Amino acid sequence: MQLAVNGNFFYPCIEKAPWDYYPRSGDRVNNVGQAIAKSQAYSQPSSGFPALCFDAKNRAQIIENGSCPAGTAYAVAGDTLLVKNGKPVAQSQEERKQDKPYPRAVAAIDQTGDKLWLILVDGKQRLYSEGLKLSEITDISMQLGAENVLNLDGGGSVTFAVASPSGAKLLNAPIQNKIPMQERPVSNHLGFYARDN
Repeated sequence: MQLAVNGNFFYPCIEKAPWDYYPRSGDRVNNVGQAIAKSQAYSQPSSGFPALCFDAKNRAQIIENGSCPAGTAYAVAGDTLLVKNGKPVAQSQEERKQDKPYPRAVAAIDQTGDKLWLILVDGKQRLYSEGLKLSEITDISMQLGAENVLNLDGGGSVTFAVASPSGAKLLNAPIQNKIPMQERPVSNHLGFYARDN
């Protein structure tokens, strides 16, 4: 794997204190929404959890009903479609009221499905980064030219890593149990290999 970001929301996830949390590495959890690896589904679609689906030619699409089409090679799910067909998806009054800065991870694709942006922002770290509102990360995605944008798991799950000669290297500052640079064990990830030319 040369690049990886966190994927699906999952449960249970408990964060009470640095010594009282779940999951720990190796603990079992349940994905929410569809997850597919090497054309094999290991988590079924869930109503209200849109999916980011990749076909065998690596073309991406975001499926609002969360059920990827036949022939999908890889998929992860998020919880909210932020942009649909180039237009921001309207938030309800209650959602707008609760929209606060938070660590975020979104997947955004262009109209053709050939270009994918992974946008991550750290948060919950005073004097470093408080995070972004969903409305703010939506605006950023649209400025890049995204046609469709999916909100992935956020909070302490937000992790962006790349391969380096000495092993995996973090490109962001995750936070778990209110401890900066502590990584949360997550249920799955979206990973990429660069093609050899």
